[in-house]
Amino acid sequence: MTELNVDHARRAIVEHTRRLAESAAAAGPDTAVPTTPKWTITDLVEHVGQTQHWVAEIIERRIADPTQLPTEMAVLPTDPREWQAWLSESAQRVASACSDDALDAPVFNAAGDERSGTRFWMASMLNEAVVHGFDAANAAGRPTDIDADLAAALISNHLAMLTSPTWEMQRPESAHAIRGTGQTLQWLATDTGDDTRAWFVERRPGGATWKPGTQQADVTVTGPARSLLLTLIRRLPLTEREVSVDGDTALAQHWLDNTAHASG
Repeated sequence: MTELNVDHARRAIVEHTRRLAESAAAAGPDTAVPTTPKWTITDLVEHVGQTQHWVAEIIERRIADPTQLPTEMAVLPTDPREWQAWLSESAQRVASACSDDALDAPVFNAAGDERSGTRFWMASMLNEAVVHGFDAANAAGRPTDIDADLAAALISNHLAMLTSPTWEMQRPESAHAIRGTGQTLQWLATDTGDDTRAWFVERRPGGATWKPGTQQADVTVTGPARSLLLTLIRRLPLTEREVSVDGDTALAQHWLDNTAHASG
């Protein structure tokens, strides 16, 4: 599994939130966000800032009981000129909350997997900043750059979420759709160091599973980690020019069609 480097993740949350804020300012508050239908830039900024403050409070207070999760959300400034400072504050707060002392503290993990709560939330907040940073940049017509190692770690996080103990409770239609009778999919990143990073997925009757590594698969999707990530989270189509598909294309497309996260 591509591990998430803690120091890199904390810095990246702040950096990608900064880029998001710049793209939001360039796009304007009423601009539609094509990659998150029904959202405007205002909706996107509010979602990211509120989520970062909410998660920071969970970690700061070491909340382990899901019935005690915060119920109040941070308020988006009415003046868009204040958004960059507001997002900088929320990003710095959640990055600081994910301190070394908090990494293995008892904190609620919404995925219910083997990660500590703080490590789960740190990966989630990095994903929010990177993915919605892409959304904002796309709306503003600006280029985006995602570090290959970060993209690889977020692919692992994405697959961990889809196969987590709580995914079926949160998204039963997705969990049911990606079951199967042994069909296999493989995602190969070509730009993450000396060794190609690989993620192998098997669709079983009891649910989908994944593991790192490469095997013979019914379909193999290959490309730079950034392109694979953006394809997996449905920001780029499977026909993205940097991505190649070898095998059962319909199987790969079916996986993508049934694995969207609720926020976009």
